[in-house]
Amino acid sequence: MNEEKKPGAGDAPPARPIGATDPVEGFEPKIIAFCCYYCAYSAADLAGSMRLQYPANVRLIELPCSGKTDPKLLLEAFENGADGVYVAGCMEGDCHFLKGNFRAKKRVHAIKKILDEVGLGGQRLEMFNLSGSQGPRFAEIAREMTERIKNLGPSPINVRRGTIHRAPGVEAAAAGQGGEKK
Repeated sequence: MNEEKKPGAGDAPPARPIGATDPVEGFEPKIIAFCCYYCAYSAADLAGSMRLQYPANVRLIELPCSGKTDPKLLLEAFENGADGVYVAGCMEGDCHFLKGNFRAKKRVHAIKKILDEVGLGGQRLEMFNLSGSQGPRFAEIAREMTERIKNLGPSPINVRRGTIHRAPGVEAAAAGQGGEKK
């Protein structure tokens, strides 16, 4: 007998990524970008000079080299309220300090594993390589990370603390202060 399986019949629901939380109305992620001074920060500056639009919720932290990204610093960013973090360094092979971007890549990979193990989710952390002339790519990365984190939802740490970042108009409504005054 050839029984046809109906779509959705008996299928398990798709697994949620580690660290994904329930959707929150008006959620605006707080994203920290650790940027190499020579390349990624220059790309961010170029994106601004070109008047390219990217989400304002991405906060830049300038580093002399992505290789100076301390694993403790990445973890503290989450502990201090970041919903997502990324490290942006020079193109592979073009680091001004020779191998800094390779060190950063290894560190980010190790911390992603730790984030998965503790239930925060390694998808909330990423490493990108770009040159100083890639302003459009910098803006694209900022939009990409913002969309990724919006899909994952607020950081489980922020959910537990009750410190979810929302768009300004939504915050007032969530607090019961929305609507017009007569």
